[in-house]
Amino acid sequence: MVEENTRNKGTNENSADDFENPGNGLEKATFAAGCFWHIEEAFRQVKGVVATAVGYSGGHFERPTYEQVCSLNTGHAEAIRVIFDPKIVSYETLLDVFWKIHDPTTKDRQGPDVGKQYRSVIFYHNDEQKAAAFASKEKFEKSGAFKNPIVTEIVPVSAFYMAEDYHQQYFEKKGFLQNVLRSLKK
Repeated sequence: MVEENTRNKGTNENSADDFENPGNGLEKATFAAGCFWHIEEAFRQVKGVVATAVGYSGGHFERPTYEQVCSLNTGHAEAIRVIFDPKIVSYETLLDVFWKIHDPTTKDRQGPDVGKQYRSVIFYHNDEQKAAAFASKEKFEKSGAFKNPIVTEIVPVSAFYMAEDYHQQYFEKKGFLQNVLRSLKK
């Protein structure tokens, strides 16, 4: 089982099963919003997020590798699995973070990264998440926060395949964490 501590954990301390069955009153959320390195680090900064893992979801190929996903033949998106404590952070708050850390109006693209694997997706795990995702999308559409229509897909979660270890907590491993923190403060 995933255990909460003062520092958000990643896959180095947790097994793949922990990300499927977190237990202990914890819940899971899955998002895709471009390159998974940036979105993972943004979610790791949210109080109440107890673990994150990057991986691949939404495709039709079992256990894809990064190279296979980049080939555009698997149909997967680069995704993040978030394990969170709903007593500390709500799913709606995670949705707000999701909308703010990427451009949900560009199809199959985020910044310089182009391809179906970079699409914007909310993968819901239950009917409550589905309703919250659609309500959140509608709220942001009506807010005028984006000039163009939102193209984010909202779909049932499919198999989530953990990415290779070198992708997990990539920004922290490479020393890019301060750049991410600065961008979140803007």
